[in-house]
Amino acid sequence: MDHQGRDIIEESGTDEVELVFRLTRTDVLRGIQVRERVRGLTPVRWIFVVVFAGFAAFTALAGASAVVLTGLSLLTALLIWGTPRIQANQVFRGISWQGEYRAAVSDAGITVETEHTVLTQRWSLFRGYRETGDHLVLLSRDPGVLGLAVAPKRVLRSEGDVERLRGILDRHLGRV
Repeated sequence: MDHQGRDIIEESGTDEVELVFRLTRTDVLRGIQVRERVRGLTPVRWIFVVVFAGFAAFTALAGASAVVLTGLSLLTALLIWGTPRIQANQVFRGISWQGEYRAAVSDAGITVETEHTVLTQRWSLFRGYRETGDHLVLLSRDPGVLGLAVAPKRVLRSEGDVERLRGILDRHLGRV
């Protein structure tokens, strides 16, 4: 389960799950939301939203003299609340042009191919994964969890494929 990145993993005819899909904004957003929860940032973000919204309500009581401050406080609360969506839109713009993704998940790692790239990721890149209702999200090992791999369950052909994919992930990664 714990690889150092220098080990060589040989294919031994083991199980492989293939996914063919186009990422959506929702897929990217779910990955970012999972990353935010794992890093413990969701409560912090909501505290700031409440503080700025409360400050806006407080300044609104001051009357017309504080209209600008009230508006800026509400805008700040809205931007803090919308940060994951803003990030998802930015990421989606950067990856959507690649079109269809073809991913193969096996004991050797994950190989993702588009019309423009082929990327093979060994299990040592990831710290673990988290499952949501519609996605399996793999989180990178770096302290800021900058890397994500999102596998939408909708593209798997059957519940058996979901189980096989979970089995491969459980063999190589822990749940976080």
